[in-house]
Amino acid sequence: MPRKLADYEAKRSFAKTPEPAGADEQEDGEGNRFVIQEHHARRLHWDLRLERDGVLASWALPRGVPPTPKDNRLAVRTEDHPLEYLDFHGDIPSGQYGAGTMTIWDRGTFVAEKFTDEKIEIELRGERVQGRYAMFPTKGRNWMIHRMDPPSDPDREPLPDNIRPMLASSGKLPRDETGWGFELKWDGVRTLAFCEPGRIKLESRTQRDVTSQYPEVATALREALASHEALLDGEVVAFDDEGRPDFQRLQSRMHLASESAVRRRMADTPATYLAFDLLHLNGHSVLDLPYTDRRALLEKLPLEADHLQVPATHRGDGKTLLELTRERGLEGLVAKRLDSKYSPGSRSKAWVKVKNVRTAELIVGGWLPGQGGRASTLGALAVGYHPEPGAPDLHYAGRVGTGFTERTLADLVRLLEPLRQGASPFEGRQPPRETTFVEPVLVATVAFAEWTRAGTLRAPSFKGLRDDVEPSQVTRNG
Repeated sequence: MPRKLADYEAKRSFAKTPEPAGADEQEDGEGNRFVIQEHHARRLHWDLRLERDGVLASWALPRGVPPTPKDNRLAVRTEDHPLEYLDFHGDIPSGQYGAGTMTIWDRGTFVAEKFTDEKIEIELRGERVQGRYAMFPTKGRNWMIHRMDPPSDPDREPLPDNIRPMLASSGKLPRDETGWGFELKWDGVRTLAFCEPGRIKLESRTQRDVTSQYPEVATALREALASHEALLDGEVVAFDDEGRPDFQRLQSRMHLASESAVRRRMADTPATYLAFDLLHLNGHSVLDLPYTDRRALLEKLPLEADHLQVPATHRGDGKTLLELTRERGLEGLVAKRLDSKYSPGSRSKAWVKVKNVRTAELIVGGWLPGQGGRASTLGALAVGYHPEPGAPDLHYAGRVGTGFTERTLADLVRLLEPLRQGASPFEGRQPPRETTFVEPVLVATVAFAEWTRAGTLRAPSFKGLRDDVEPSQVTRNG
């Protein structure tokens, strides 16, 4: 009769791994111990092991144990493990099967109501997990695990799946700074991070899934938060050689079509997620908590890692901090009222962006041909804005002819060519007659000195295209 641990032994070299080899003879019995181990291997998962007939029947749970009956999760049957694995934790060396760090996440006893090859029904009595669970095979080694009892937390709420970030109004520093917190204004892409055990989704302001664009950020969040369930608000940025956020550098990560292209850019333009607010944590909304309480909860989460930071917030003394941002060539500050709630989707006066350099999001309605050294490419963009959100007419705001790099010029030509159209999208005042018009679906960030009385930009400079802003919502003051 084959040994129960033959598969376990065949996959391991016990001279190289600290994992237990197990006793020569495994005693049959009806033990009722269990362990759940958090396993940071090639991909984070949790290992559920149930004592049965002298060994540990084992399943890998890519998304952990489901907390509610509505959330069935995959459980992959793996090889039986020795009983000594009930106490194992530590590092499995690189090159060995299951290489990575393993920690004990929960342990206890269980009561088996049914335990067959077709179905398992058990009650787990652990330190973290209590309740009745069913497990059943689906195909091959794949099983499902289902919670049979109601949630252990009766007030538990699901992670929201249809939410937009709170926006700041433009303005000046508050006169009385004592009731405000001040954060740096980051020159990146606003991103909500929906974090569940083993699953991360990054979503732009327009609710577009951008997870595949920033895989290093998704991996960092998955590893850092592990079994936490959280919804974070923050910014994806790319830093320049002096550690300052550089939106133009991030451009090379924003419009890539293939996974291979993303991975090539990851090497020369790594992305970092700066988490500055918390909306939901472990089954409970925190939207109605004041800013100070949300920040306190955020700062307790283990979010300091490669590609992941929680930027500092400063209470009061915004003038000094704003002057420091000017000296370092940074965009400015965001002032946040300390007692303010989080208002999804609204542009609130409780958050005020104070800029050193004026910028605006504007819609690209056409381009003008280049001259001289740029004769073979575009020379300027014709940009505009809606008089109010959702309005059909587009007002001309001027030409943007500086701020381009060779790469951004090539990207712009590639994106604009398919959008050509014969008619001007602008109402009223028009750009020069040599303009090639395009469908007004691209949004650009433009730095400028001021608005003229005619409603056009003075000294505009291109900073980059945005894929996180809805064109219909672009206004002069947006």
